[in-house]
Amino acid sequence: MELAFLSVLIALAWFWMDSLDKREKAILLGRELGAKFNLQLLDETVACHKLWLGRNRRGHVQLLRTYVFDVSASGSDRLSCHLTLLGGQLQTWHIPPYLQPIA
Repeated sequence: MELAFLSVLIALAWFWMDSLDKREKAILLGRELGAKFNLQLLDETVACHKLWLGRNRRGHVQLLRTYVFDVSASGSDRLSCHLTLLGGQLQTWHIPPYLQPIA
């Protein structure tokens, strides 16, 4: 019983630490995407909107996280945006009215 509890506790601690790391990466990517289009990342933060499982190019299962954030061109407007990370890699992003280039 103690071993199962300890395993769950370790898994939760890993998930929490991994989520903090990916959130920091999403903030950095949101800031970089905004700067690419001369937009400012508002509130200097992102929020995890969706969390599910996905497969990378090798077929390995990884966590797929979608983060939402707001950017502004002038400081008085707000554009709702999102980006998706598979593991630690940027998969997709959407900043209206800008289109993501097709890879």
